[in-house]
Amino acid sequence: MRLVPCIVFLLVLVTCSTPTSKMPDAAPTRLPLIVDADTANELDDLFALVRAVAEPSFDLRGITSAQFHTSPLASDNTVQESQDINEDLLRLLDRKDVPHPIGANTPLTNRDTPSPSPAATLIVAQALHQPAGQKLHLVILGSCTNVASAILLDPRIIPKVSVHYLGFWHDPATNDYNKQEFNSGNDTLAVEVLLDTEGLELDIMTATTSQHLVFDREDTERQLRDKGPLADYLLRRWATYTRWWTNEDPEKARWIMWDVALIEALARPDLVTKLGYPTPPENALREIGIYTDIDVPAMKADFWQYYPE
Repeated sequence: MRLVPCIVFLLVLVTCSTPTSKMPDAAPTRLPLIVDADTANELDDLFALVRAVAEPSFDLRGITSAQFHTSPLASDNTVQESQDINEDLLRLLDRKDVPHPIGANTPLTNRDTPSPSPAATLIVAQALHQPAGQKLHLVILGSCTNVASAILLDPRIIPKVSVHYLGFWHDPATNDYNKQEFNSGNDTLAVEVLLDTEGLELDIMTATTSQHLVFDREDTERQLRDKGPLADYLLRRWATYTRWWTNEDPEKARWIMWDVALIEALARPDLVTKLGYPTPPENALREIGIYTDIDVPAMKADFWQYYPE
């Protein structure tokens, strides 16, 4: 990852004589991660979770549910709505082994006070269980409440986790951040916790970048036709979900797969460009990673390659 504005580093290559014997390559390490999702909020969360479960390079330690209280369609218990869909998906995927605790139903009310939940407890436990030098990857597809609460509950996890967040609008040319984005708005204090926590490894898939990953409904129906109960569940969700944020595309012919973009970025880092940027000026100054470009056709092809048959 390189810092923008560009800083040129001198890379010194050290050449060694050819060894007389070659050691076997070490087995690839699976990526330990927890996915935290406001699954009931939209449609793309479901597709992202299916992709995460199917990825062979992931060591999935849990799927947790997140609240989305600012939606005009929000109930009094949005986290339970997300929890219900998470449980449906895990049942349809036959993954009884994946822990799936419920998250907090309300955002932080104070910058320094967590919103405790079984989800935050799992995050802390799994992070502290990580061997020295290895990080637990926390993927946030909705509000930051559960991850920020885990950090506030036990700051010992800070050097043991790597956070990957879907949020913000961002201008890569000027490094201007717009925090008036849906995920960020569902817990503004939790966002500040992530940005201000020194030593926290943080990468962001912005709405600016992920908005380019769009699935066509007709193609999706063709891909999922006659593929069983999971496919039927996804198609039914597409057909019945109400768009609350726009009057455009009443037939829901296309859908932005914001969340899928972040899962694909972790599964296939060769399909993205990630650069280092300073945090917003109102936050603690440090470098964070921002995905500035994605290979849309390759991500689509990769998703369908790993769709569980």
